[in-house]
Amino acid sequence: MVYDGHNTDRIEEMPMRPDGKRVKDLPPIVAAIPYIMPKRYDAWNTITENIDEEVIKAYIREKRRGGVRINHMAVIIAAYYKAYQTNPKLNWFVVNSHLYERNHFCVSFVILKKRADGTPDETTLKIYLEPQDNIFTINQKIADTIAKNSAESHNNSTDKFAKMMFSIPGLPKFVIWLAYHLDKHGLLPRKIVDLSPFHTSMFITNLASIKTSYIHHHCYEFGTTSVFVCMGKPVPNYMSGDLTKKMMPLGIVMDERICTGYEYAAFCNDFRKYIRQPELLEAPFDGSAPAEEPAAEDMPIEA
Repeated sequence: MVYDGHNTDRIEEMPMRPDGKRVKDLPPIVAAIPYIMPKRYDAWNTITENIDEEVIKAYIREKRRGGVRINHMAVIIAAYYKAYQTNPKLNWFVVNSHLYERNHFCVSFVILKKRADGTPDETTLKIYLEPQDNIFTINQKIADTIAKNSAESHNNSTDKFAKMMFSIPGLPKFVIWLAYHLDKHGLLPRKIVDLSPFHTSMFITNLASIKTSYIHHHCYEFGTTSVFVCMGKPVPNYMSGDLTKKMMPLGIVMDERICTGYEYAAFCNDFRKYIRQPELLEAPFDGSAPAEEPAAEDMPIEA
């Protein structure tokens, strides 16, 4: 699952952490900022990005007529990942006041499922993306992961670990304290990093699925989440002059220590371009020849 497509001479040869390499030779002010703002909650900036719901719905309908089902989250994740390709600092993170470049790209998200007694329950999932992915393979990864973890009786590795930890009095506090300090010094084992939804390139939640407005969700202090995206229920697009048209608000929280304002702006411009032209997301993101569109029977039903 590891890919290392954006290394530069500023990055040391051997990784200090299982999930990334420390970035060196930074400009003095850039290197100093994580010391001035040592906590992620010191450094978070927020933005509300309104995306054209009509464009996304039209694209989804077009694909559905061809027998391919794609959901909103897949479009947003694919546009984000595509924009990241030319703005690689979006995959950097800060731990212990040091900047690191992640050696893979992953996305964490939450799904709702029902317990045996019918009460709702949440579980957090994570998918890994590769340069050869496109919107169809990303959509398939999301659907496969949701299907695998939606059964009442199924608990993923993260759920099992949490259940075991909380079954022993006093253990959760010690385990979290130990994990936090090991992670701070780059000693947290890769297996734990893989289990943790908080060690991720981007965290996304879909409040539109429960017909709720967006929020600006904090980036967790534990782990390496530098960007949190929250999808809200579509609302009338007042800027269009036609209140029958809708837009989807995204509440985005960003760790300002990983990028300059100019670099975030460049990323946002690219992200908007791909949201406006989702057909650009159909080619593999590494620039290789486009694969054939998947057969209708191989594609998932929209979540």
